[in-house]
Amino acid sequence: METVEMNSVSLKRPRSEDDVASADEIKRQKILEKSKAGNDSGENIETVTEQPEGMKSEIIPNEESEEQEEEEVEDSDEDGDPESFADMMKHGLTESDVGITKFVSSHKGFSGILKERYSDFVVHEIGKDGRVSHLDDFSVPVDDEDPSEETFTVLSDEDKQRLEELQLFKNKETSVAIEVIEDTKEKRTIIHQAVKSLFPGLETKTEDRDGKKYIIAYHAAGKKALANPRKHSWPKSRGSYCHFVLYKENKDTMDAINVLSKFLRVKPNIFSYMGTKDKRAITVQEIAVLRITAQRLAHLNKCLMNFKLGNFSYKNHPLKLGELQGNHFTVVLRNITGTDDQIEQAMHSLREIGFINYYGMQRFGTTAVPTYQIGRAILQNNWNEVMDLILKPRPGAEKGYLVKCREEWAKTKDPAAALKKLPVKRCVEGQLLRGLLKYGMKNIISAFGIIPRNNRLMYIHSYQSYVWNNMVSKRIEEYGLRAVPGDLILKGATAVHIEEDVDNYTIHDVVMPLPGFDVIYPKHKIGEAYKEMLVADNLDINNMRHKIRDYSLSGAYRKIIIRPQNVNWEVVAYDDPKIPLFTTDLDKLEGKPLPVLPTDGKFRALKMEFSLPPSTYATMAIREVLKMDTSIKNQTQLNTTWLR
Repeated sequence: METVEMNSVSLKRPRSEDDVASADEIKRQKILEKSKAGNDSGENIETVTEQPEGMKSEIIPNEESEEQEEEEVEDSDEDGDPESFADMMKHGLTESDVGITKFVSSHKGFSGILKERYSDFVVHEIGKDGRVSHLDDFSVPVDDEDPSEETFTVLSDEDKQRLEELQLFKNKETSVAIEVIEDTKEKRTIIHQAVKSLFPGLETKTEDRDGKKYIIAYHAAGKKALANPRKHSWPKSRGSYCHFVLYKENKDTMDAINVLSKFLRVKPNIFSYMGTKDKRAITVQEIAVLRITAQRLAHLNKCLMNFKLGNFSYKNHPLKLGELQGNHFTVVLRNITGTDDQIEQAMHSLREIGFINYYGMQRFGTTAVPTYQIGRAILQNNWNEVMDLILKPRPGAEKGYLVKCREEWAKTKDPAAALKKLPVKRCVEGQLLRGLLKYGMKNIISAFGIIPRNNRLMYIHSYQSYVWNNMVSKRIEEYGLRAVPGDLILKGATAVHIEEDVDNYTIHDVVMPLPGFDVIYPKHKIGEAYKEMLVADNLDINNMRHKIRDYSLSGAYRKIIIRPQNVNWEVVAYDDPKIPLFTTDLDKLEGKPLPVLPTDGKFRALKMEFSLPPSTYATMAIREVLKMDTSIKNQTQLNTTWLR
């Protein structure tokens, strides 16, 4: 799975006693300022608060009221006590807990703040043709088949509400009648076009009622019509898919597609994309949608916050997950402490050597129950342990309603009683409890199966990642940064061992396997270390097939060192922590100039750019530069003025 998700990281070294002494006062002041200002500025000094990968992968359409209610519950629960958070996170994971222990560079580390503003982290997708996605054109392809601009305004809000309810089968009506106020043939034509283009699946006809003309909207072909936009309304000469560039701020890809589908009144599954992008960032990526016109998409730019759509084109194919070449990152590390020499050494090392391709902390969760432990229990076929690990109380930072749900479960082992404590039913815990209610406590396998497949597999992939991280650290400790006999390299898609021809390869060629039934292992000490680690976990490395096919692991190969491409950097001075330090695609389109920066400001920032292949973690590249532990546990302990 491709991953670029990183939330705010405050990467600071321990401070002096004077700093710590004034921490409480600073914190009180910042809380007061934040409560006055609200949460609209986009500024936030945080530690790593990364979520387990895949947890937001399931799109559940047409549940707006439930979704809205759950969002309100989640928002209201955010106002915890910041002072207790560092204590709570003492129970979280550190990098060493998941095998992240080595660095490849020799420079001295330094401090910096990542994502002080979400606009300090910008991701541009790199397509399979190597082209970097940019939003630089709002124009709509000229098409004689497109409806007029009046199509979007001819219907009243009340008409749109009634038509949406009809389209989504939300009431018992079989049709909706719209009176034609100024009756002309042109006006009737525009209303017909508006209904058919804005509400796929509805047909229209004209009727006379009591001397007045009405446009009658009705379902064309039952409930299937919504999922399959009307084929006959799309010109044959036009590609079936409208491709566009989505520029989004502070929203993840799944949320963005849910919002777009809601505004367009279509199901989310008609959208396709090559990779999911982070929430707390500005991201630019290509999206394709089936039989929605560019004109209709462009109209959303007038009514959506934090999104812009552009660079429209029609093509005959959708996009496929994983088709991308990677992502290009533009990152600002603010308030850095490193000397110019330290920064030069760090960035030269990143460009020339690279970084260890560890799976980042977001792969393993943020609570005292790591996701890899659940994955291990699944592979062991220990379903009572799986249920217990997901539902049991745990120390650490969690939302209040989850804490109450877990306490109820520990006390009663009653799924119905625990579920009542949970207003957000679509979280993993809620889904498992619903499954236990449906299938009973003696059929945990079926109950667990209610959880969306991507989320279930995330646990197993987390265990594979845990093994891989640990083995790579052992490999580097044992043999350093050179290729040695017994290492694995890829020839095409096939892994082979390095024999006598070791001088033909470098560390950048070496791969290591994620455990599975379809991989081979190194022929040196690390091959044995894999077996020993799995034996200690009561697993057989020679039998990674599971009796439930979904949980059988075929394995894969992953390069142990990644050398970023297109690495550039610059140190800039600034006084105001609120000002942007580079221009985004949207800034350029709107003609916004970059603020004038002082030559000798109070603070220094490191602006860095680099490109990474899919499935690599930008956190791990930044970790190599700063030489800092990126775990939420470590950062909350180092940065005692952590604020939400």
